[in-house]
Order: sequence, then C-alpha cells, then structure tokens
Amino acid sequence: MNKFFRTFSLLTLLSIFCNNTFAQKLIQEYEPEKNDSIRIGKGEKDFLKYIQKGYTLSIPKKDKIIGTLIFLEGSEFDKKNKSAKLIYKQANKNGFAVLSVSTEIPLDFYFTDNSSQTAHQIIKTAFKEHNLSNNNVFLIGTGLSGHRAMKYVEYVEKIKTDFKLNLIGLVICDSALDWVRQYNEGARDIRINYNEGSVWEGTLTTYLLEQHLNGTPKTNLENYLDFSSYSYFDEESRHIKYYKDLAVRAYMQVAIEYWLKEKRKTPFDNNGPDMVGLIAELKLAGNNKSELKVIYPKDSKSDKKNVDGTWISVGKKELMKWILKQIGK
Repeated sequence: MNKFFRTFSLLTLLSIFCNNTFAQKLIQEYEPEKNDSIRIGKGEKDFLKYIQKGYTLSIPKKDKIIGTLIFLEGSEFDKKNKSAKLIYKQANKNGFAVLSVSTEIPLDFYFTDNSSQTAHQIIKTAFKEHNLSNNNVFLIGTGLSGHRAMKYVEYVEKIKTDFKLNLIGLVICDSALDWVRQYNEGARDIRINYNEGSVWEGTLTTYLLEQHLNGTPKTNLENYLDFSSYSYFDEESRHIKYYKDLAVRAYMQVAIEYWLKEKRKTPFDNNGPDMVGLIAELKLAGNNKSELKVIYPKDSKSDKKNVDGTWISVGKKELMKWILKQIGK
C-alpha cells in the first residue's frame, strides 16, 4: 500500500448494502486530523480546524467496473461524501465506482496547486490500490466542489504526470465559478446586512478571496480572472479550452422569488449565471456535448433552495443515463 496511507490511514471500513437491485462495498481511508487550524476571517474566533485527508470509495459488487465518478468534496463537519452518497445506488447499479476525495483544508477553494496536487495523489493511490477503471471517468461537483473539479482539470492539463485520468465528462451543480461575481455578491450581502447566514458567508468569502488573490476585483482583476474557471468579465475566456472536449452538464435551480423574499438577493446574486455562462462559452468554443439543465420550482424535490436542494432535485437515474450515453452504452 502507498506509504501515505500505510502510515496514516484509519481502519478500512468494509460494508455491504444489499437490496433487490444492487450490492455495494464501501471503503474509507483517511489520515487523522491535524491538531491545528487555519484562519478564515479577521476575528479572534475566525478559525476552522483542519479536516481528514483521504478518500471514501463505493464499489459495485460486480465482476467488472466500467467507470468511476469522482467527487472532490471535503470530509468536514461529519458530512463525509454527502453529495456522492446520493448517487451511490444508481452509479453502482450501472457498474460505476464512486470516489470521494478530501484534502486536509476545510472549505478548500483550491487557491494553490498544492490542493490539486494532493487530490491528484489521493486519486492515483485509490485507482492503484483498488484497480479502478480508468476508461470512463467523470468528475462531479456540487457547490464549491464543482469549482474544485474545474481547477483540478486545469491543473492536470498543465503538468506532466505519469498518471492521468481518462476523463470523459464533467457535471457541475449550482457552483460558483465566476469569483468576480461571487466577490460582489458577498460584498453586497455584507453591505445590506439583511440575512445573518448571507452576511457570514459573504464575510468568509470576501476575506479569503482578498487574502489569496491579493486584493479585490477592483484592485487586482487579473488574479480573479485567472482563478475563475469561467467569468462573465473575462473577454478572453482563457480557461474554456481546458473543457471544450469534455461532455459537460451544468445544473441550476430557479428560485428567484425565494431568494428575493428570504435574503433580498437579485438574479445575479446566485450561481445560476455562472452555470448559464459556462455552457454558453463552451458552445461558442464548439463543444456540442455541453448542456444546461434547469430545475424549476415545480420540479424541485426539496424545500431547500441552496446547493444541497439543487443536487437533491437532480434526477440521478436520468443523470446516469446521460453518463452512459457519453460512453456509448
């Protein structure tokens, strides 16, 4: 076993879940948490503890695994793999393994290549240790993990490596991609001071962006455009080339009345514009395998109107049909 996990990994947990349609093996390999924390704001208590670095893997109990879905979601707050869990059944039934990868950084924005490098090493280890199929790989990201997925794609396209995923597609669900827009949304939430949760999130986001991108969009626009996988304000669309050959699906939820009532947000103060903009730029670049999926109020399966609610409302069976179609199944 790779030294990384041989030295630090916790006890591997093997579980079998059976019903009439599928069987599943669940494997978890994580390092112990660091006894340390990172600063997320200016206040005395604005710190978050480091989280467990490692992975969870859901494998179908079948003779042959035909592909792998990868989520770059954190292990923090006892919510390991909360997004991936919702597609275990459908993925495993169709012969796909599901791998969730976490760096040690809580709410990791992948500000530096170190996070992508860590994720890459964990993915490489998991594929080697469990003989995962590298024929049909899809990255799936909800919320912040969608941004991570796209930064990871950029990273591996720029480096020379002895291990590279045979990446077929990318699924992004309600993710912030345009960090110019996201900064302005956070700054507005702080300014209007209407909703406590929005103020907290805006304070966190603007602080981290200012610290890691050396200023605001007004003072250092170029850094924000480089960090954004897609930005409405990027006239060059500099990063679209990394995704133009992938099958890409972007999900968004329409909840304009809800956000106006609950948080006084405008249509620009959510991740929907990023989803639409990404697909528009991909199509302009000639990517005919890209598409936008809109979840309207009548189709929502959750009372939540946040990222979690959007992912809950995504039809997992239909998504798997789309994934299978991309590989000719």
